[in-house]
Amino acid sequence: MGAAAEPPALARRTERPLGAQWRAEVARAQEAVLPRTGRVVVSCSAPFGVGGLGRHLKEIVDALERRGQTRLCICGSTDVSSSPSAHHELRVPGLRTALALPPVRFSPGLQTWASGVAFDAYAARRLPAADHLIAFNGQALAQFRVAREAHAKSVSLISANSHLRRVACQHARAYRQYPLERSWAKNLVRRNCAEYAHADRIYVASRYVWESFREEGFHEDVLSLFPLTPDPRYEPGSASQASGTFDILYIGSLTVTKGVPLLIDAFRRLPYSDMRLVLVGGWATRGMRLFIEKACASDRRINVCPGDPRLHLRTARLCIHPAYEDGFAYAPAEALACGVPVIVSENTGMKDLIDAGRNGLILPTGDLFALTEAADAAYRGDILAG
Repeated sequence: MGAAAEPPALARRTERPLGAQWRAEVARAQEAVLPRTGRVVVSCSAPFGVGGLGRHLKEIVDALERRGQTRLCICGSTDVSSSPSAHHELRVPGLRTALALPPVRFSPGLQTWASGVAFDAYAARRLPAADHLIAFNGQALAQFRVAREAHAKSVSLISANSHLRRVACQHARAYRQYPLERSWAKNLVRRNCAEYAHADRIYVASRYVWESFREEGFHEDVLSLFPLTPDPRYEPGSASQASGTFDILYIGSLTVTKGVPLLIDAFRRLPYSDMRLVLVGGWATRGMRLFIEKACASDRRINVCPGDPRLHLRTARLCIHPAYEDGFAYAPAEALACGVPVIVSENTGMKDLIDAGRNGLILPTGDLFALTEAADAAYRGDILAG
């Protein structure tokens, strides 16, 4: 196969990312790739607007709403109740649908697989008649089947990550460096590949994800770029308050695949007493809990601080997101929107928003030496000081 074609919306970009004109261009690009007529159902297991998937879902629904499109959203709920009546509640107005899944006491990988299958079955049983279905990867097979049987005009897939074979490869790489957890990706490759094969269209959020599908042999006509934007709550002026320390911020789930152990090891190599590492997020496995608790105990400069990231962005000097794989990564994009420079890995989709040397850096994935040197240079003011 020849060189992968550039996604059109990326090729046409005329302004630096994150400005008002850029947001307007992205909004137009989002609307242009969605179904133009008929009733659209969008489904995702995440709560509407909550977390990365929920925010991704909200951007799709908002784009449909701006066009006045008839749409319905099926999604998860933050209201997890033991009451059976709360497990299957469909709400069309307000763009919310509630689903409370019972906890699955397995590894994170099996839990991800099981929750995707459970949500897919739930949504398929309640899928209303519609012209178009848009569902997220790992949770779409049953819905695709029902929609096809109901003669929907199209079924489309949102791929929140790169092609699952690449995800599995990158996860395996992460766990070779830090065998603290088990990958969830290997449990989902077969299911995701079946969804890819059944989808009329696959929506991707970044050049990174686009290229992963092209490398797997997908024709560009099957792919549509649906670019993502930082939440409008994150804006210039909400950062850079005076602080007596050089705070490095990480925002997101505290997992191996997000590069958190790598970041901790890089930070611990730096000797500066006025440097702080602030981890905003939570862990899901015993292995990560023990690793982070040990790091915090041995280096008092490291702190875990769950809560609203905006509070920490006000004093952060640098945001680091060293993921081994991330289809977009809202957290560093939101840091950029606040004026905080970022360091990300080359396997992070939002790297397209970085003007290297001006507002951030893109480093080789999993490279401990490169990450340590970059953080050191940022502290000394040799880079990202403007």
